[in-house]
Amino acid sequence: MASPGPSRSLYDGRRAKKDVAKYLLPGEEAIIATRRHWAVLVEPTAKALPVLVLGGWLFLLDPASHVTSAAGLLVLLAGLAYLGLRVAEWWMRHFIVSPRRMLLTSGVIVRTVTLLPRRRITDLTWQETFVGQLLGYGTFRIESAGQHQALSRVTFLPHADVLYRKISELLFPGDAAGPGDDEGDDEPRLPQPPPDTPRDTEPLPGVPRDP
Repeated sequence: MASPGPSRSLYDGRRAKKDVAKYLLPGEEAIIATRRHWAVLVEPTAKALPVLVLGGWLFLLDPASHVTSAAGLLVLLAGLAYLGLRVAEWWMRHFIVSPRRMLLTSGVIVRTVTLLPRRRITDLTWQETFVGQLLGYGTFRIESAGQHQALSRVTFLPHADVLYRKISELLFPGDAAGPGDDEGDDEPRLPQPPPDTPRDTEPLPGVPRDP
């Protein structure tokens, strides 16, 4: 489970623990379990704000008019429902990494779990925009063997400096294991010739012996 110290930032809250307990196999340890950065809510908030302003204006335009008040209330409820769904999706969605696989949980009413075995990952790209560098989030682009799969792009991942190192250590253990090949195994050694041993055969007749 989560350990004290800096690694706590990669294992956020009770909701993450619930997803880990539900979707990982018994004995499968979660190295990372985090929701996306709060910056993912900036766009839906910006979209919902004009709707909320319009609804509030209609609602307060003429309190004596039931038509404008009802219309304003409906617009307000629609804007709040849209924003609430986006916040709930952000709260419920988690990016989970174990030594075996990567998972992305999503959905509020209907839960969806997308997984990718670690052995199928062929390439991993970490991208940070200028704003992402300021706020501390980035995007993982994941390439895997086989056809295109849903877990190919994970956006707004937080703790950029820690997350990238953690996943790099997991995918490329050979870099931390010392000299060896790309898989972290030791380089194969060529068989050494046996040491010189005394001859146990007689020389051919007529052939002089070595001095």
